[in-house]
Amino acid sequence: MTWRYRWGCLRVLLTQLTLLALGLVGIGLTGLGIDALRHAVDPSARPPQWPPGLTPPAHWPPMRLMATLAVATLLMAALRFCLGYLSGVWFSQLLQGKLVVDLRAACYDKLQRLSFRFFDANTSSSLINRISGDIQNVRLFVDGVVLQVITLTVSVCASLAYMLAVHVKLTLACLASSPFVWIASAIFSRRVRPAYKEASELNDGLVQRLAESIRGMRVIKAFSREAAEQERFERINDTLRDKQHWIFKRITVFVPFIILLSQANIIVLLGYGGLLAVRGEIGIGTGLVGFAAILQQFSGQIANIGNIANTTQQCLRAAARVFEILDAPVQIESPRDAIPPVALEGSIRFENVSFDYGKGPVLQDLEFEVTPGQCVAIVGPIGSGKSTLLSLIPRFYDAATGRVLIDGTDVRQMDLGHLRRSVGLVFQESFLFSTTIAANIAFGQPDATPAQIERAARIAAAHDFITALPDGYDTILGEAGVGLSGGQKQRLAIARAILLEPEILLLDDPTAAVDPGTESEIAQAMEGAMLGRTTFIVAHRPSMLRRASLVLVLDQGRIVQRGTHEELISEPGYYQESAHMQADGRELLTL
Repeated sequence: MTWRYRWGCLRVLLTQLTLLALGLVGIGLTGLGIDALRHAVDPSARPPQWPPGLTPPAHWPPMRLMATLAVATLLMAALRFCLGYLSGVWFSQLLQGKLVVDLRAACYDKLQRLSFRFFDANTSSSLINRISGDIQNVRLFVDGVVLQVITLTVSVCASLAYMLAVHVKLTLACLASSPFVWIASAIFSRRVRPAYKEASELNDGLVQRLAESIRGMRVIKAFSREAAEQERFERINDTLRDKQHWIFKRITVFVPFIILLSQANIIVLLGYGGLLAVRGEIGIGTGLVGFAAILQQFSGQIANIGNIANTTQQCLRAAARVFEILDAPVQIESPRDAIPPVALEGSIRFENVSFDYGKGPVLQDLEFEVTPGQCVAIVGPIGSGKSTLLSLIPRFYDAATGRVLIDGTDVRQMDLGHLRRSVGLVFQESFLFSTTIAANIAFGQPDATPAQIERAARIAAAHDFITALPDGYDTILGEAGVGLSGGQKQRLAIARAILLEPEILLLDDPTAAVDPGTESEIAQAMEGAMLGRTTFIVAHRPSMLRRASLVLVLDQGRIVQRGTHEELISEPGYYQESAHMQADGRELLTL
């Protein structure tokens, strides 16, 4: 990730190194000024050690020399100010303007291409946390770890070279505590790494609990569970707080300890370095004072190891969660040699199809064939695999064994986009976006005309209630269609599927959430929608089952009965028993 932005990082790094060099030059000028002033006051004192080629003329008076050094120091400070400003701007452009934005876009793009299996295995709260919070922590890896480590390394090397040039033994004595800093950092990193992982998982749980509580607020209030839910949320919140407190306690001890170790060098400098200055082995300015300034800078960089170690652990966990998305395999995609898109006729054949979610078989050895324009109803008890069967046709999942064929072609050999545009689907739970009703209906075909949108709405028996709204088709829906009844949401979802004019229509119980009167309207309208299209209906009401030319009865993932409504009603089995329950005024078939 850092390599992708290497040129931006290099520009920022060069400015940081230039700022470091200017800082060293400023310290050197200060030391020269002190030594020159001392020599002017006491000619017997050690003269300043001018760098080669920068020795001032011997006839310069002390004040002129001091003024020149002061102006040079001021110019260095001004240059550092300008470079510091540019560095801040470039930093912001690189991280917030490019890296974070690009990483979010890359993750969102990848999410669009991942199969339903990925979303089955990862909660929405976890994915939201990764794209919002964890990406910011990945950004910290660039500026808080990579650039900091490079800057620290160069700074330490430059400071070390300066100090060694002043006095080798003094340098070694002052840096005696440095190995303990590295050892402490390694121990700290090893201890807090698991804690950061646990904190991330706890934060996911907190967000998930919050999201579920908001979505289920009506249920919570209906059962008067506010106090219990509050207590449950506080337990999760307190657990997360305790884990973060555990991490914070280690940080508050570790960072000051590192600073203490690095500041111990100053004691050595004042003792040993002061003795060397008294003996005249090193100068006061470029020697003791300059050495002290460099040592302070060196100690500051060494102390920063604590922050880098902490940031590294935080970033590594966040990066692992983000790259779980970016590196996740795209299990369902168009093959490279996909068959060129052609208009589909709509024949469908399942050949020995089995499927599982990794927890045991859901569908087993399905064998059936549907001719173009045929209507197939699928019934069965809860968990029999009805919705899963529908999901295999547009390749939301791929069969574990066997093949699903459309017009004689394995769906895995077809262009995925063309396949799904040829299949209209109404899910069991109708999801609507927070936009206008017209935009929701035209979601699959954004360039649809108002006439096309209205026609689809009329077929789905939605036109009347839409026009009764204050803004009609321009009415903006709330989150997930709040404010609409279940039946109204379902009819909008049906209109959305019909608008595509698909060759294949999949209806996962389209009349489940409507009243008998509306059911009759939808059933009649659906006859026009199904005309000439291959249609699969997961249904439990006779009005829909009688319209099917083939009824498949599923039980534990297998087809246990098949035939027309009239044939199955007279055949002992699940279908007949359910029909008798309906006749007795009880529920017909379980969804």
